[in-house]
Amino acid sequence: MTNEIVPHEGDIAQVLKGPEGDFLRRAVGELLHRLMEAEVSRQAGAGRYERSEERAAYRNGYRPRVWETRVGSVELSIPRLRQGSYFPSFLEPRKRAERALVAVVQEAYVSGVSTRAVDDLVQALGVAGLDKSAVSRMCQELDEEAEAFRTRPLEEEAPYVWLDALYEKVREGGRVRSMAVVLAVGVTADGTRTVLGMDVGNAESEAFWTGFLRSLVRRGLAGVQLVISDAHEGLKQATAKVLDGATWQRCRVHTMRSILTHVPRDQQAMVLAAIKTIFAQPSQTEAHRQLKEVVKALKKKCPKAAELLEEAADDVLAYMSFPREHWRQLHSTNPLERQIREIRRRTRVVGIFPHRGSLIRLVSMLLAEQDDEWQAAERAYFSKTSMAKLTGSASPPGLMKESATG
Repeated sequence: MTNEIVPHEGDIAQVLKGPEGDFLRRAVGELLHRLMEAEVSRQAGAGRYERSEERAAYRNGYRPRVWETRVGSVELSIPRLRQGSYFPSFLEPRKRAERALVAVVQEAYVSGVSTRAVDDLVQALGVAGLDKSAVSRMCQELDEEAEAFRTRPLEEEAPYVWLDALYEKVREGGRVRSMAVVLAVGVTADGTRTVLGMDVGNAESEAFWTGFLRSLVRRGLAGVQLVISDAHEGLKQATAKVLDGATWQRCRVHTMRSILTHVPRDQQAMVLAAIKTIFAQPSQTEAHRQLKEVVKALKKKCPKAAELLEEAADDVLAYMSFPREHWRQLHSTNPLERQIREIRRRTRVVGIFPHRGSLIRLVSMLLAEQDDEWQAAERAYFSKTSMAKLTGSASPPGLMKESATG
């Protein structure tokens, strides 16, 4: 067995500084040049100096661009066309969210509100020396794409709906404000997850949540049987007002955290273990019976925790009236956590958004990507067999209290 010699990163850096590095960069440049020539010939319908009846466009010189690669800066000569435009596939951002991120960073950069981190990112993306009109056009295209996704008709019923929010910083009215980004994700009747909508507002008020839910209804949201969210008062009231007839499930994770704040630290593990026995029961009836036992045991040492648990009983165990196969996903807002983490990971790069529209643009593109993945997934979130049980095992589909124009 021979020992494989793994080059050290420092050694590679030294190689790239010498003649070998120049050779690698020339080789990469030549390869990319051939790729671009093949692509532009295919788009134009004819090769360079070739006569063809299928020709759709003529070449119009080249435009230079420096592309940063692992072997260093490679100078490109990108072919231009007289009719239409050409952009190399290897430079084309692979995802809509990446385009949105670049647009937001560009906009922050040219608006004079960039930080050193944003400036470094702009340089790394190869978009130094920005042209404001080009940035404006790019942002306008993304805004149209984001708006089309946000306002698309909701053509399938969504028996399950998860609601949650996060906060981001936005410049508005000459100052930096913390704004609420509200999200709605659902599962359709065939068991497929889908992004229902998002919006940005000044705060999670009842009025804002009500307006958001009404917009979902106007777009076609129907058949809601269970809404899962935290116990935010404005959200609760808006849900009861707009989605009347749907059951509300209080997020179990948030509820347990709230209860434990009223338990001494040295007793929290014991209390948590006791509460978990409630959710381990095989039926809703037995879970309620066990909850009463836990409340009785807690009243002497942790009366406030016992009171909160007793008050939350119906709402925190609501998911148990639905098919058992769905319990694990229905008891909390955890199914939305991945989307929230991804949004925060990307918004952290920007820091402070130049305006509300740039925040909507980026979050919409991230959600559109996620929705594409869910629709293309080979396996549904819930099986059709288990979804079929909803008709007989759960409350009737929630009837919308307000009209689509309400």
